[in-house]
Amino acid sequence: MEYRTTGFNGYAVQYSPFVNSSIAVGAAANFGLVGNGRLYFFDLTAQGIVAQKWYNTQDAIYDIAYSEQNANQLIAGCGDGTVKLFDTKVPDYPIMEWKEHNREVYAVAWNLVSKDTFVSSSWDGTIKLYSPERPQALLTLPTHSCTYSTHFSPHSPSIISSVTSDSHLRVFDLRTPASASNHLVHLIPIHGHAPQQGPSYNPLRPRHPPSEALTHDWNKYRDTTVATAGVDTIIRTFDIRHHKHGATAHLEGHKYAVRRIAWSPHAPDMLLSASYDMTCRVWSDRMATPNITPGSHAPSQGAELGRMDVHTEFVTGVDWCLFGGQGWCASTAWDERLLVWDARSVMNQR
Repeated sequence: MEYRTTGFNGYAVQYSPFVNSSIAVGAAANFGLVGNGRLYFFDLTAQGIVAQKWYNTQDAIYDIAYSEQNANQLIAGCGDGTVKLFDTKVPDYPIMEWKEHNREVYAVAWNLVSKDTFVSSSWDGTIKLYSPERPQALLTLPTHSCTYSTHFSPHSPSIISSVTSDSHLRVFDLRTPASASNHLVHLIPIHGHAPQQGPSYNPLRPRHPPSEALTHDWNKYRDTTVATAGVDTIIRTFDIRHHKHGATAHLEGHKYAVRRIAWSPHAPDMLLSASYDMTCRVWSDRMATPNITPGSHAPSQGAELGRMDVHTEFVTGVDWCLFGGQGWCASTAWDERLLVWDARSVMNQR
């Protein structure tokens, strides 16, 4: 199924965690460089995708996240540094707004466990923690680097993670004393050195030099596994218990930067990616395969299971449906299109 968001280039898409036929898209005019944003709410019907409601904003919408408390509410991160809370029962305007960041808000995420807080991250080098019932942020976590992606762990209400332009995965645990570390418990370099191979090995010249990390996601079944991706096109998975050994798996195949990744809610080894090469790809990290040991020094080479190449511009958002058939997903892109499709259909073609 397809819907054209005419005049607005897609940036983020998310299925409702409450209703399998509801989906939202955050978009921006003029590719997010200048102009308004728009938040769409859609119903998936037998007649196709139907726009039920939309809101215009003064600046681009770069990311969205459904509330885990209220099926009618959603937060949006905007280019003017604001985070806005919308309620579909209230027409025209957001019901709350936070202006805590002084640069673009590039990611928002809801707490999946306690369901009473959410976070945002920004190009200003900070992560902010909020309650939807409080007018100011509850906490600021510094990253000191442009922060493109932030998430709560789906296994703990107290663990927040981020990836940044300095090529690091940061993990914060709010149960720890703040002290000088600001709750930081792991600082993981995403681009490690290549394994030592022969006399030509040079630790000062790694195979993959550091580049900006744009996206990451927590595995829904393995509580210490995180996937990261970004400008260098490679998706890496890490076991944070053994991160000093580097990535546990490399998933290689995209031709340009990977903008968004999402672990499957249905399978522990499967994830979905969206890239500037105009494709969405389905992968297995193969960590469920016998004889591949987490923490080993040599990363597993993950397998591409299939790809969808219908989009004609940068693909910037992708999400899995939590309900029904275990392959339904959605993608949005700069080609002004929302596509709803079945990942199993592209997997069968390979």
